[in-house]
Amino acid sequence: MKRMGMIFRAKANKALDRAEDPRETLDYSYQKQLELLQKVRRGVADVATSRKRLELQLTGLQQQSSKLEDQSRKALALGREDLAREALTRRAALQQQVTDLETQHQTLQGEEEKLTLAAQRLQAKVDAFRTKKETIKATYTAAQAQTKIGEAFSGISEEMGDVGLAIQRAEDKTAQMQARAGAIDELLASGALDDPSGLAKDDISAELDRLSGGSDVELELQRMKAELAGGSSGQQAIEGNKAGQANHQQPQDQPRLDKN
Repeated sequence: MKRMGMIFRAKANKALDRAEDPRETLDYSYQKQLELLQKVRRGVADVATSRKRLELQLTGLQQQSSKLEDQSRKALALGREDLAREALTRRAALQQQVTDLETQHQTLQGEEEKLTLAAQRLQAKVDAFRTKKETIKATYTAAQAQTKIGEAFSGISEEMGDVGLAIQRAEDKTAQMQARAGAIDELLASGALDDPSGLAKDDISAELDRLSGGSDVELELQRMKAELAGGSSGQQAIEGNKAGQANHQQPQDQPRLDKN
């Protein structure tokens, strides 16, 4: 089972490797980074919204605190110390809320600054990845095109391999048909096969053709012999003329040789 599992994983990995396109993988990674950047931006917006809500609450509490302080002053001026005390008590409670909200506001403001800085850094990384992604995609596309051109020129590509096999099969079939046609012609000429159409020559016609061909050869041979004989006679005549001239130039006291 372990071996089967390993074989299955190996074959699946090989199939995935053939199906994987680095350009598509890079585009998918870039898309996931954009989604992450979008989430960080939404987080920054949510924190900023919470901070703004706290600021509004703080403004409202501070206004209420100021109002209670004014009421306590007016009550004390009118001699209503009890009302002034109650107003100051409520104001103290509001001040505690204001202090808590200010602490929360500072915390949210710090988180907002961190998220904003993280969003800026992530944006820079995404931009750098996009540039690198496009460069890698362009390089991969150029290398792929160059590989296909090289395979086409070398004949090792799948398409050119099919074309080469088709040409080889066509040449083999042509050679086979030529050999078959030559064999049939030889069998018809020898009489081993009969031509039902009557177009083939019989034995007498074939013999006459061979004799005709042989006579042509004999005639050509006789013509060449005649040419050679004519050339030898001409050469002998030239040599005879040269000898006669030499005899005329000899002294008169020498006896003339009889030609016979």
